[in-house]
Amino acid sequence: MRLKTKLVMAASGVTFAIVLVLSVLFLGEMLRQRIDQTGSSNDVLAREVLLMTRQAVESGLRAHPPADHTDEAFHAAVADALRASSSLNDVMTAIVRYSPAVQDVGVTDSHGYTLVSTDPQMWNQVAMARTEFEMVRRAGFGYQAREIFGAPHVLDVTVPLDRNGEPFLVVHVGVRSTFLLANIEPWLRAAGFFALVAGLVSVLAAGLLANVALRPIEQISRRLEELTVAGEAEPLALPEPRSRVLGLPTGRRSDAVVRVKDTIDRLGRQLRSTEEGYTALQANMNRVLDTLRDGVLLITAAGRAVMVSDAVAHFLVDSRPEGPMVGLRLDEIFRPETGLGRAVLAAFESGRRVPARTVVLEDGREVELSLDPIDDGRGDPGSLGTLLTLRDTETALEIERELEVSRRLAAIGRLTAGVGHEVKNPINAMVVHLELLKSKLAAGTDIAGAQRHAEVLAGEMQRLDRVVQTLADFSRPMELHLRETDLREIVGAVVSLTSHELEENHVHVEVEEPDEPLMVLVDAEMIRQAVLNLVLNAMQAMPEGGQLRLNLRREHHFCVLEVVDQGEGIPPDLLPRIFELYFTTKAKGSGIGLAMTYRILQMHGGAMEVRSSVVADAADRGATFTLRLPLNPAGARGLDLKSER
Repeated sequence: MRLKTKLVMAASGVTFAIVLVLSVLFLGEMLRQRIDQTGSSNDVLAREVLLMTRQAVESGLRAHPPADHTDEAFHAAVADALRASSSLNDVMTAIVRYSPAVQDVGVTDSHGYTLVSTDPQMWNQVAMARTEFEMVRRAGFGYQAREIFGAPHVLDVTVPLDRNGEPFLVVHVGVRSTFLLANIEPWLRAAGFFALVAGLVSVLAAGLLANVALRPIEQISRRLEELTVAGEAEPLALPEPRSRVLGLPTGRRSDAVVRVKDTIDRLGRQLRSTEEGYTALQANMNRVLDTLRDGVLLITAAGRAVMVSDAVAHFLVDSRPEGPMVGLRLDEIFRPETGLGRAVLAAFESGRRVPARTVVLEDGREVELSLDPIDDGRGDPGSLGTLLTLRDTETALEIERELEVSRRLAAIGRLTAGVGHEVKNPINAMVVHLELLKSKLAAGTDIAGAQRHAEVLAGEMQRLDRVVQTLADFSRPMELHLRETDLREIVGAVVSLTSHELEENHVHVEVEEPDEPLMVLVDAEMIRQAVLNLVLNAMQAMPEGGQLRLNLRREHHFCVLEVVDQGEGIPPDLLPRIFELYFTTKAKGSGIGLAMTYRILQMHGGAMEVRSSVVADAADRGATFTLRLPLNPAGARGLDLKSER
């Protein structure tokens, strides 16, 4: 059975039960009200008959007193008085005639014998046993329903007339049960119609409810099917139904819950496969963490470690906990009595980001602590956890020195890559001419030709000497005179120096610089030469003229200078070689300028990058050289250092 059918049946059943309960309550209340109204009205009639009975007895006994003092004589006198009272008979007859609910009216003595009645056949007869109307009035719904909806009968409304504290006469008003049923029938028809309408509405509402309730499930089913199909690298836009694509049986395709279940099973298999990949990835990450020299911890919002690198133990002086640290609380890993523990716990309790804080350990080492809360994107820092990083300052400096050596070696390799070519060419020429010279000297005939070969050999030797001399000059240790200088002043001096030449070549210079000084600790003459090389290269790259932009700005702890030209750009295959010594694309270029600029930047602890576009119609066509120099650290003013490179 489909889920929609089950929902419709369940909703219809619940609605039917509610309607049934409400109908029973309504019918019970309606019966109670009708019985109360009928009982009240007929009680009034019975009391009116009781009043007339009292008057008839009093007047009759005065007119015709009993023959003696016996009860039989008194009883006979009372009966004669009642039967002789025309007013009593008129009232009783009028009640029966004009009250449709009343079957008969009679007066009986204390023994149940009828003294007077609207039915003359009942005189001197024992009154028929009838159900007391008051008992029905006080009974529950079930009893009232049986009395009203059962076989037609008469209910008895009684009012006694006491004499000497005991019942003497009793007035009986017979009420037809059919009268009550006739009064209730219109309400019953209305209730039945209401129940029928409620049933139909419940079916419609159940169908609508089923559609509304199943719509999210249908959407979830479609989304899960899309995820499943996407996870299997199958196209989503298919002419066939997705259920057919997913291989569901025909009888199960129409039920959304079944489709969701089957799709979740397929997703479960995919998740298990993904989990295996995640496990492998986690193992790789653990291996990476094991190789890190920095201590890395990932801490939950509750303060427990879920990821700990092996290097963390290096920072725990005589306080390393036994066993694995994953799962321990932060105060169990970092003891509060240690300096590092106090700093870590205080930073974590603050809940704020700690970019870098230096802590001195008990053994004198300096540790740089940083704390980065990870939020859930809703502005709640640390809701997903906190990343704690510990870095040994000495180790960081050692790594920086190693990187510096690597950068220098790479720079030397890049700058001297073209030396072999420059040396090889003259040597090849010398070898060739030397062989020719030897052959001619051996023959002893062509002295002029031998002389020419000797001159070529001398020229190539001079050329080789220039190459070696240039390399020696380039590699010779250079003395740096470092002073605090505003980089804006250096750029301004270069622009002033080249302004005339730039104007002659129709190159317009635009300088963009910040208002605040950009103080760097550099050899001003060398940096001026480096910037001059770049400006002249940019000018030569624009033989038809153009715009040259010099952009100065500050980025974190660096000063950045961009030299942007509108030339033809540098082909991508030549970009890796432009900083090589002797490499040039110009007919009369030496191949030394950019190499020297690169070396100057490297000597100052800076860096240089280049990007280029050779697309003819591109807005960024040309080359952009970016120079980065570290800002002057505090206290490094007026230093003269010698750097041997």
